[in-house]
Amino acid sequence: MLSSSDLVHRIYSGFLGKAIGVRLGAPVEPTIWSYERIRDTYGEITGYLRDFKTFAADDDTNGPVYFIRAMRDYQLVPTPHEVAKTWLNYAAEGHGMYWWGGYGRSTEHTAYLNLRAGIEAPQSGSIAQNGSAIAEQIGGQIFIDSWGWVNAGNPERAAEMSASAASVAHDGEGLNGARFCAAMIAAAFTAKSVEQLFEIGLSVIPSDSTYAAVVRAVLGQHQNDPDDWRACRDLLTRDWGYDRYPGVCHIIPNAGVLALAMIYGKGELCRTVEIATMCGWDTDCNAGNAGAVIGTFEGVQPGWDKYRKPINDMVVTSGVTGALNIVDIPNFARELATLALQLDGKNVPEGWAEAMDDRGIHFDFSLPGSTHGFKTSGTNQLELSWTDKDNGAGVGALEILIDRFERGQSGKVFWKPFYRRADFDDERYRPMFSPLVASGQTVSFDIFMEPWEGDGHLRIAPYVRATMSKTIVETGAYQQPAAGSWTHIEFTVPDADGEAIDEIGLDIEYFGRLKFLGKLHLANFRVTGKGTTRIDPAKEVEEWDAITRFTWNRGYWKKDGATITGLTDTDADLWTGHLYTRDAVVSAEITPQSGASHLVSFRAQGTSRFYAAGFEDGKLRIIREDFGKSVLAETDFAVEFGRTYRLAVDVKETSIAVSVDGEKLLTASDDRFAYGQAGVRLGGPGRLAVSKFEIVEQ
Repeated sequence: MLSSSDLVHRIYSGFLGKAIGVRLGAPVEPTIWSYERIRDTYGEITGYLRDFKTFAADDDTNGPVYFIRAMRDYQLVPTPHEVAKTWLNYAAEGHGMYWWGGYGRSTEHTAYLNLRAGIEAPQSGSIAQNGSAIAEQIGGQIFIDSWGWVNAGNPERAAEMSASAASVAHDGEGLNGARFCAAMIAAAFTAKSVEQLFEIGLSVIPSDSTYAAVVRAVLGQHQNDPDDWRACRDLLTRDWGYDRYPGVCHIIPNAGVLALAMIYGKGELCRTVEIATMCGWDTDCNAGNAGAVIGTFEGVQPGWDKYRKPINDMVVTSGVTGALNIVDIPNFARELATLALQLDGKNVPEGWAEAMDDRGIHFDFSLPGSTHGFKTSGTNQLELSWTDKDNGAGVGALEILIDRFERGQSGKVFWKPFYRRADFDDERYRPMFSPLVASGQTVSFDIFMEPWEGDGHLRIAPYVRATMSKTIVETGAYQQPAAGSWTHIEFTVPDADGEAIDEIGLDIEYFGRLKFLGKLHLANFRVTGKGTTRIDPAKEVEEWDAITRFTWNRGYWKKDGATITGLTDTDADLWTGHLYTRDAVVSAEITPQSGASHLVSFRAQGTSRFYAAGFEDGKLRIIREDFGKSVLAETDFAVEFGRTYRLAVDVKETSIAVSVDGEKLLTASDDRFAYGQAGVRLGGPGRLAVSKFEIVEQ
């Protein structure tokens, strides 16, 4: 029986394995990179092929992070229809999340458009609807990891839940791939060998399936020649290659590579993902799937460090909800562990369930090796690692090695609550971000100083950085932390002249006469309380076809001087703020320019679940959208195009009050949504301009 802490640790290990495999395989994805070209260019791969400032979003990690939210939004064992609604709710149409390769070519794009057209799951992904060339592509297995993790030790249920989820877009061998991979992940928590993992994986799919046949062919080749994985890859080319299967990226050849990497990798994560990458075909998908299974099976090892350190405990996703797109792996692992315990009807440790929809941030560094995405800047003489130091509230801290600072030297250690396009080297899946921290919130953490050499004259000051101007705002005076004891630091996030904050951290400076060598330990990092978001469009810029601090779905959004303009031939949305914002006053200066619907949205939980209020069809309205619109209240209101209105919504618990130009005109009450982001919405064809936008949490 796994303890709750062991459960989190194995899920954490598995997600790290997934992220490592995806990052390793992504630079040599097909079709330009072939097996032969990878072999001739790189030979034996033993490390990352490319450095990244920050590794951009990838569909292989988008799916496991977002699709599992069906368990949170609906029920612990969601139906295909409920997973399908999750697909629609968290994906921005045409960008991010999936490969939008065209209807009839991309499986996910095809399924999405089927769902939008009213074709419900599982029909949306069926062979009968789309044909086997679409239904049996690789996506059946690359998005299912989380269904294995929440079913720790229960491979049969993992297989059933993953197949149900995968049926939104896949059928036939695509579902066999989902069942096989999820069952292996679930089994990896307790299995004693890789061979046992295969035995369990094969037990949950039809023995006469093509999927089972390719796996058995790989296992047979391994039995005959256990040391030459390239001979096995030659077998796949000859008997199971891309030339034999239709579509862009069929699951069967890649199932062969997945099985090959896991059996020849001998239960070692690093070797497994290296082999999967060297095999070619769908490199990031196969290395990611194999890494998830073997990462869960092996558990984090010191030998992972060359791959683990650049991951730095975080991945970026590209769903429509910007506040979810900065994924802290330790906290996400705990969320999945919470769902796993709830699914089994077991007690959840105190605070875990509440943390799943917490407005704040809490990094406890309790997982061995965890760094929670902290970075350094300004010098190469600061190095971050993990220590099992007792921090007063538990065990674990970020260890900051200060290597021979001389008088006057300084550097920074920080965490990023917001990212910009310049933080990335590529355009993979075009992520969008809303800041995780707002002005007025409280930041706190503890510091322990351990000097080795030097005269102790080390001082620190907490700071934040404004993202546009890059201005460093010191939020407290420099202080010398006491050696050998914990120092508590706490400050309020400043307004920073209305800019988003993209760094929160410590400025470390030395002013002693002797070189300083020693360590600082940082623990119990928290951001708590209610914040205020003020956006002046004049200070924002256009990035990734959107506006900084906002995510978007449909329509054409541009900056026009000091305003943001939106134009659409259908409905269209722009969102910002934190997903778990509850009571707040949301206000915007809106200028309707054409069309019949100009709204402010609030408590928005995706593209299809939110409240909105404003001008629509000659009325002032409060509406609720939950895959269908309900009018909660309305009154006559004649809008003048070209006139600017200050539209404000005061939402507190279940009460909603709407004001126009300072006058309260409409109220309603509803308890469907308790939290969400905020933004502006065109509910139909039309055009508007937005100047000031504000979220004041209460």
